[in-house]
Amino acid sequence: MTDPTLASEPSRPRTMKRSLGLPALIAYGLTSMGVLSVVSVYGPATALSDGHLPAAYVAAIIIMLLTAHSYGRMAAHVPITGGAYAYATRAFGPATGFLTGWVMMLDYLFLPMVNFLLFGLYFNSLFTMIPSWVGTLICIAIVAFLSIIGVSWIKRMNSVVIVASVLVIIVFLTLAILNAPDLSFEAVMTPLSLGEGGIGPIFAAAAIVAFAFLGFDGVSTLAEETKDPRRKVPKGIVLSTLFAGLGYLAFSVAGSLIVPDWTQLDNLDAAGTELMQQAGGDVLMVVFVIVNVVGIVLCGTAAQMSVSRVLFAMGRDRILPPVLARLHRRFRTPYVAAILVSVIALVALFITLDQAVYMINFGALVAFAVVNLATIKVLFFDMRLRSGWGLVRHLIMPTIGFVSIAWLWTSLAPFTYALGGVWLAIGIAIYVVRRKQSGGPLALQIDGAATETMPTLQYQD
Repeated sequence: MTDPTLASEPSRPRTMKRSLGLPALIAYGLTSMGVLSVVSVYGPATALSDGHLPAAYVAAIIIMLLTAHSYGRMAAHVPITGGAYAYATRAFGPATGFLTGWVMMLDYLFLPMVNFLLFGLYFNSLFTMIPSWVGTLICIAIVAFLSIIGVSWIKRMNSVVIVASVLVIIVFLTLAILNAPDLSFEAVMTPLSLGEGGIGPIFAAAAIVAFAFLGFDGVSTLAEETKDPRRKVPKGIVLSTLFAGLGYLAFSVAGSLIVPDWTQLDNLDAAGTELMQQAGGDVLMVVFVIVNVVGIVLCGTAAQMSVSRVLFAMGRDRILPPVLARLHRRFRTPYVAAILVSVIALVALFITLDQAVYMINFGALVAFAVVNLATIKVLFFDMRLRSGWGLVRHLIMPTIGFVSIAWLWTSLAPFTYALGGVWLAIGIAIYVVRRKQSGGPLALQIDGAATETMPTLQYQD
């Protein structure tokens, strides 16, 4: 069923059935971001902020809302399936779109590694005699098996885990308030203020907690399945980002109340277990670890299956090197890609959790910055949407969003730029070589979006 408001545009591709409303979009955004992602980065981010993690979340919420606004405006005026790479293509052409998608591939490659590392850390918290790297290896093996055989029940299990995660977080928040050693106004406001280090540590921590917001942009990919997408998709993006941010902020404040001195945490990478134990004892801690471990396996499997299918598509479309492309054409399934991703995932045995998060944020922050620029290019300059609030919504807010994201990007660890630069150079080389071979623009398709059609679509506000 096509959107009647766009039916007169003969060049517009056929759309999907429009059945989603605003609550479904918000739920999808919250699910994509992950309920327990706030726990994953609690320890490293608390250390970076020197105990002022709530202040870092306030900064991150404001910056992410600006970027969410840009995603929403683009989704309203370019309502077609696709994410940052699609908007980059629409604004700056196929080459920029391809490279934006290529940088985003870092998210796909490192996200499974974060899950493997977390599994190892929490596995070690239950079985302290077993090194965390053994748990990481076990998770890699389990996820590789599930990715290769394919499992249709993962989505259903995800719903169960999400409900359980929400209940665990609610219980934690309640018990943290009830059992806090100091519940004074000063105890609540101190971690919300700037520390002795000023704004620097706050933004350094905000750069890593941005990981917890990854996924809100997925709402924009549902534009073709949403009723009245011009109004509901922007609201869904912004509201899911806001609700998630407020939840993360509440968790970080509760964590600072139950453990006021963050230096007392024994294992920062698995700080969640200690927070839960301090708030609700061994029972809550064990329940949290079980729910988290199951969720990690499911999330890791979903992430690995996603990147396997993207690599499979890249091999099928001859974007990957010829040897891998021939393997794909011979087997005609994502299995080879799944095995390849499992081999790549072994890198998780040699890196730390914060290093993996930094690499994911490298790609994500680049994508967020590009979307802000695309909003200015497409809406303010190309479509000339400058009347009324147009100047504010299509120029000033995206500009502030871009500058803020760029500031966060400069707060990443130095090694991130080296690895990210090498990855980008490989992408440029692949684009140049494959473009010459194909004789035309090269599209990197993620999530099934036909990005090569983006530059020709025209919409009126």
